[in-house]
Amino acid sequence: MAIPGLQIIGERINPGFRSTRRLFETGDLAGIQALARRQAAAGATSLNINTGADALARPDFLGAVIRAVQAVVDLPLCLDSPDPRVQEIGLRAYEPGRAGGRKPIINSITEARWVLPGAGGSCPAQVIVMASERMEGGEARQNRTGAEIHATARRCVERLVADHGLVPGEIIVDVSISALAADLTGMTRAALEGVERIASDPALAGVHLCGGLSNLAQQLPATTRSGLPLREGLENAFLTLAVPRGLDMIIGTPWRDYRLLPADDPLLAALREIIALDGRPALRRLLQLQRS
Repeated sequence: MAIPGLQIIGERINPGFRSTRRLFETGDLAGIQALARRQAAAGATSLNINTGADALARPDFLGAVIRAVQAVVDLPLCLDSPDPRVQEIGLRAYEPGRAGGRKPIINSITEARWVLPGAGGSCPAQVIVMASERMEGGEARQNRTGAEIHATARRCVERLVADHGLVPGEIIVDVSISALAADLTGMTRAALEGVERIASDPALAGVHLCGGLSNLAQQLPATTRSGLPLREGLENAFLTLAVPRGLDMIIGTPWRDYRLLPADDPLLAALREIIALDGRPALRRLLQLQRS
C-alpha cells in the first residue's frame, strides 16, 4: 500500500546490490533497462544512477547506462556521486526531453563540499544537499542534533536559491538516516527532530525532505526469532514517525511494502524505545528486539 505524498527515488541501479553489480560487470544494458522499468512500474518517481567507485575510469559506461535507462523510462534520473567530475559526465549524457523536460537530480552536495555545475549561472539540476554535516571554524563537523541539522539545511537552501537560481521545490534536504545497529549517539532521533524543524520553518516551505531508508536496518536480520519482519518493519516504523513530521521522499526500493503502521504495532513501539536511548542501552534494546 503506497503512502500518500511519499516520493521514492528508486535505489536499485547501484553496485551495492549484488544482482546489479553483476549487470555492471557484464555490461548488461538490457538487464539494467529491465531494472529501470521494474522500478518505474512499482511507483518510483525518479531513479538513482550509481555505477560505482570506478565511474571516472569508465565514463563511457556511465553515459551508456544513462542513455539506456532514458530509452525505456521517462523519469528524472538522480546522479549519485559526491565527485563533481562524475556528476558532470552524467549531466552531459542526460537528456531532459526524455524526462518530460524535468531536470536531473545531483546526489549530493554538503556545506563542506560545495561544488555545483553551472558555475556563473543557474544550476541545471535539482540538488540533494546533505544536512548531516556543517562547516565550523573552517572544518567539516557532523551534526548531532535536530537543531544543527535544521540550521545547516537553512543555510544551504538560502545559498542554493540566492547563488544558484534554484527554487525550493528543486531542493531536497537529506537528513541522513543512520544504521540503528551503529547508532550510539541518537542520530536517528536527531534526524526525526531535524525533519520536524525543517518542515515547520516557513523560510523552508516547498523544500523536500529525504533520507536513504535502506540504511536504517543495515546489518540486521530479515526477521526476528519469532518471525516478525524486522528490517521491513523497522523501515515502516521509521516512516510512521517521519512522514507526519514532514518527510516526503525516500531513496528506497519501490516494490517494497512501504506503509504506515498502527499505533499499537510492536515494532513501532520498539523503535520508539530504541531511539529514546543512547549508547549500549540502545543496542541492548535492539538486540532484545532481534531475539523476540
